[in-house]
Amino acid sequence: MTTTSDPSDTELLRQMHAGTAAAFAALYRRHQGPLYRFALLRCGSGDTAADVVQEAFMALMTGRLAFDPLRGQLQHFLFGVARNLILKLEEPRRRQVSLAEPDEDGELELDEASDAQEPLGRLLENEAAEQVRRALALLPPHYRDPVILYELHELSYQEIAVICQVDLGTVRSRLARGRAALAKRLRALHPAAHAAA
Repeated sequence: MTTTSDPSDTELLRQMHAGTAAAFAALYRRHQGPLYRFALLRCGSGDTAADVVQEAFMALMTGRLAFDPLRGQLQHFLFGVARNLILKLEEPRRRQVSLAEPDEDGELELDEASDAQEPLGRLLENEAAEQVRRALALLPPHYRDPVILYELHELSYQEIAVICQVDLGTVRSRLARGRAALAKRLRALHPAAHAAA
């Protein structure tokens, strides 16, 4: 029985740029899942997340984006590309939201009444996961990114700093504030449960 090791991302990229379709397919299979999950949690729309993943891979395939393996891992590079694409898509909405009044943490208080109208017919674990996704979607993007990348993708502070293009102290601060804001939003979804505890 012979064992073959999977080729590195760098080798697959080289093969892809040389015209090997199988190399692109291998890269896509390797990175599509985590990239899609990040984009979905980041933007809250499956269609938008799929579009972001497609745009990131198309840019990588056509050479519009130049990945440098000396600067980090391909997956982290793709997270950064997806983040930038989502920020670009959110720009018109951010301009509209900037007219609202922020609270003392600089966060916008969003109307949570529409969230309370969701049907309660789901299984408990699915409902809890959905509530976490909704609470996460209410976080400002600069808090949402570090929370998703650290808690769900288990990246280091340094890796998050590179992806988000901020310094390490900012990652620590945003992660702490993001966790606190997420906990606050989750408590708001279940005030009776937290009052009994």
